[in-house]
Amino acid sequence: MQKTKRMRKGRLWSLVTSVPELTILIILIAGGYLIMGVFSRVEGTEVLSPSAMWLIIVGCFLISTAVAVLAVIGGIGGGVIFTPIMLGFTHMDSLVIRATGLVVAMFSGLISSGPFMRSQLANLKVVFYCGVPITIGALVGSVSAIYLHEALGAVGDGIVRLSLGILMLVVAYFLFTGGGKTEYPVPKRIDALSVKLRLNGSYWEASLGKMVDYQMIRALWGGILFILLGFMGGFFGLGGGAFLTATLNLIMAAPIKIAAACSGVLLAISNATAIWTYITYGALIAIFAAPWMLGQVVGGILGAHLLIRIRAGFVRKVLILILLASSVKLIVRGVEGTFGIHIPIL
Repeated sequence: MQKTKRMRKGRLWSLVTSVPELTILIILIAGGYLIMGVFSRVEGTEVLSPSAMWLIIVGCFLISTAVAVLAVIGGIGGGVIFTPIMLGFTHMDSLVIRATGLVVAMFSGLISSGPFMRSQLANLKVVFYCGVPITIGALVGSVSAIYLHEALGAVGDGIVRLSLGILMLVVAYFLFTGGGKTEYPVPKRIDALSVKLRLNGSYWEASLGKMVDYQMIRALWGGILFILLGFMGGFFGLGGGAFLTATLNLIMAAPIKIAAACSGVLLAISNATAIWTYITYGALIAIFAAPWMLGQVVGGILGAHLLIRIRAGFVRKVLILILLASSVKLIVRGVEGTFGIHIPIL
């Protein structure tokens, strides 16, 4: 009995030391809610009743956990599920939803960045090169989102919902076709810019039991695409990790593990830049965003364990249905907000 307890404590301590970012986050969130609870007892400072406040916190945490589980098993970012569902099926301010969506996407990248960097799967040269265009795109996208919201108001929100609904149809198609990923792409022609930027490297592939060398290509086209992907993430409030991985893998010929690792780090960089525009505008609400961040951690761990035991193909079909339903609702609400046409639909 005592041996079992020691083993459990050992596993817990191993998790704490291997993922220090998780430990710091939990301490900060717990301390933040403790301070908030103390201030809510001060006369004249209570905005929500304690029961309503905790209902919001617990509800957001549970939904975020479910979203993270589906995202891990389905192989896409949590923001790709969160933002369309919230914009399509709730009446919350679109900027608040997009700001929280960036937090959801950013945090999954932040948690994975440490292990990816320590394992050397994330190529620093690739991250530095792609990080510049994706950061520029994310910043321009977030500023454009604020400008459109101020200039067009409800019509601007309608345009956002309509555009995002169409984008979600593309994501659903991407999931349906499987993306055509290749494990170890071999480029037929290497461009001079990729060689000059030294977008190459090697890593230990445990499944093959040897080092795998790779040379990435199409550096110019990749940089242009990352500007567009950054803009999409900053404007719509979703990470789009699947698009980043596909660009690195299919366009720039990075091995799929390198592409996934670099994608996680790039998500953290670009979304951390875009989120500041929403923060300075006042669109990020801490009491709403914090449970979503913590739920992403718990759901990510659960999803990783469930992935071993269930058929991921079934979950992928569920994700496609969710995205299709969200896209239909987004398009309907977008048409109503943009053109003022009422479409009777549940």
